[in-house]
Amino acid sequence: MVSNGRTRSPAATDLVKGLAAGLIGGLVASWTMNQFQALTTKLAEEMEKSQGGKKKQAAQKKEGDDATVKAASAISEGLFDHKLTKSEKKVAGPAVHYALGTLTGGLYGAAAELAPIISSGVGLPFGAVFWLAADEAAVPALGLSKAPTEYPLSTHAYALASHFVYGLTTDIVRRAVRRAL
Repeated sequence: MVSNGRTRSPAATDLVKGLAAGLIGGLVASWTMNQFQALTTKLAEEMEKSQGGKKKQAAQKKEGDDATVKAASAISEGLFDHKLTKSEKKVAGPAVHYALGTLTGGLYGAAAELAPIISSGVGLPFGAVFWLAADEAAVPALGLSKAPTEYPLSTHAYALASHFVYGLTTDIVRRAVRRAL
């Protein structure tokens, strides 16, 4: 690992600190991503209402559970033979989102200790790779969403923007926490 122009091997404590900083960054970033999505959804709904598009909103709400709820349901049914109730889904979906975001942030933090170049884009490349690997590949492959080709370009752009927010926030928080450790 190169740090300040000197070569040194990463110490176990650096990896643990990087992991911890990344976990915290990923948790904060998951919350921030949710806030970004809530804001953009609200703005889009207000624009839609002002243009008289209530039918489209109703159709979108009928699509069913999102990928995090579907994942939580699959875990609950597969591991515990328990079908989630509507109220349990309201908790389980966000729990999956926060768990995945936190753990992925931790991996990013540890990886940044091993290869600092990973964080050279202040989390934006990380967010893009996470979007590509999760939203565009893993989620459809696991049957948690339709194929990427079945969504309009605007849906992909919205998801990518959300992951840019996630990646940037993860990196900013990770760096701040890492300096404090």
